[in-house]
Amino acid sequence: MTSSILQTAARALMPLLLVFAVFLLLRGHNEPGGGFVGGLVVASSFVLYSLAFGIDASRRALLVSPSTLLGAGPLLALASGLPAVLMGQPFLTARWIELSVGGTTVAIGTPLAFDIGVFLAVVGVVLTIVFTLAEASLSEE
Repeated sequence: MTSSILQTAARALMPLLLVFAVFLLLRGHNEPGGGFVGGLVVASSFVLYSLAFGIDASRRALLVSPSTLLGAGPLLALASGLPAVLMGQPFLTARWIELSVGGTTVAIGTPLAFDIGVFLAVVGVVLTIVFTLAEASLSEE
C-alpha cells in the first residue's frame, strides 16, 4: 500500500512535469534542453506515477505502449533527415518552412522533428526498462 501523500503529490506533479518536458523540448534548439532531457523528464513523471499507483495504472496513463514509442521515435528522427536528401542536400541538413498562424509567422524545421523523435525514443527506452524490471520484481515476490 502506498502513501496517500505520495499519491497526492504524484497527481499534482505529473502534469507540471509533462508541461516542463514540453518546455525543455521546445527550448532545446537555442539553449540547453531538447529531446533527450525532455524525454527523461516525461519518463521520470511516469516512474513517479507508477511508484504511487502501480505499474498497471502507469501503463494506462501512458495511453500507448513504451515499445510503440521506442519504434516511432527513431523512425521520426530518421524521417527528419529525408527532406534535405530529397532536395539534393546532405542527410540531416536542417530544412525550415514558415507557417502563418494568427498573423504571426512561425518557422518550423526538421530539427524539431528530430528532437521529437529523440524525445519519443528516450521515453520508450526508459519506460520499457523500468516497467520490465518492476514487473519482474513483482513476479518474484
